[in-house]
Amino acid sequence: MAFQVLLPPSEGKAEAPDGPPLAPAGLSLPALTGARERVLTALVELCRGDEDTAAEVLGLSKGLRGEIARNAALRTAGTLPAGELYTGVLYDALGLGKLDEAAYARAERSLLIFSGLWGAVRLGDRIPAYRCSGGVKLPPLGALGTYWRGELAEVLPGEADGLVLDLRSSAYAAAWKPAGETIARTATVRVLQERDGRRTVVSHFNKATKGRLVRDLLNSGAEPATPGALLEVLRELGYTVEVAAAGTARKPWQLDVVVTEIH
Repeated sequence: MAFQVLLPPSEGKAEAPDGPPLAPAGLSLPALTGARERVLTALVELCRGDEDTAAEVLGLSKGLRGEIARNAALRTAGTLPAGELYTGVLYDALGLGKLDEAAYARAERSLLIFSGLWGAVRLGDRIPAYRCSGGVKLPPLGALGTYWRGELAEVLPGEADGLVLDLRSSAYAAAWKPAGETIARTATVRVLQERDGRRTVVSHFNKATKGRLVRDLLNSGAEPATPGALLEVLRELGYTVEVAAAGTARKPWQLDVVVTEIH
């Protein structure tokens, strides 16, 4: 099994007016089909009901009320492959559409995108544009992070038998945590900006740096099997990377990527 890169989704999504409708049973990780159906049904029913209630549950401002109608029509909406659907800072920097054939094949094997609605998907999975973040408490299922944690715990260990590079935000990290021997093979990344001898945590540009890092890793053709090997590969690619915390049997590795310029 190739190394696995765990990514968050993005709120920004491309439109797919002419794509085929959703076929939940055709998505990857088919063991999640039942769990996905339950979230999909709950979300559609919520958005076909009282608009104010749906907006409150989903955390939508007045300017985003149109997302409610879009969610209500998810079963018949057009779809795009997830690799084309998600937009935003991280995915713009990753530039999936600009990868060569070999690098894109590695991306298809290695990238796993987490989602409040779908649990986790691969790049080729055709899904419609939707609005349902990982932090939502969706009636009657409750907090989606907790809901997916139980479902994904049964599925992901079989997908993550090599290096796991975890680049998810906190809302999506709650949906699955490595356990057992997987912990020692997992590395998280924090992006720090160094300026005038001081280091600060980068916020918005954290996403861009992580996107470029994944792009460069895919283009390199490297297949690091451990966090230590990943550290060396990233340094060879020109990144300034430090070990903030070495992995243990209970805690993943934490790597700091230090940048001096924000692009």
